[in-house]
Amino acid sequence: MQYMLILNETAEEFAKRNHPQQAAEYWGGWNAFIGAMAAAGVIVKGDGLLGPETATTVRLRDGQRQIQDGPFAETKEQLGGYFVIEVPDLDAAIAWALKAPSAAYASVEVRPVLVMPAPPAA
Repeated sequence: MQYMLILNETAEEFAKRNHPQQAAEYWGGWNAFIGAMAAAGVIVKGDGLLGPETATTVRLRDGQRQIQDGPFAETKEQLGGYFVIEVPDLDAAIAWALKAPSAAYASVEVRPVLVMPAPPAA
């Protein structure tokens, strides 16, 4: 079964990505996590994301589009990236989520991937 690990980070941890003295340790933790998942053969897809200041939030209200630069809300955590993993069950997905560096200082949401039904035959 496929699960998405939605990796949230604090602004402080997110900033370490590009900090001259902290980037190596930050990326070292993530590279170890990614390497372990790759070695186990569970990664289906994954990407890191640029900071929330690069986001554009789009809404459609009463037929009118609303476009806002930046994230939709101020929060203590921000979306840093995601992985889709293929594992036997929720317990296995949770076990991987607990190994993510951000589990120690922010959160990892684990959500099953929706399996779309096949369209009816014509």
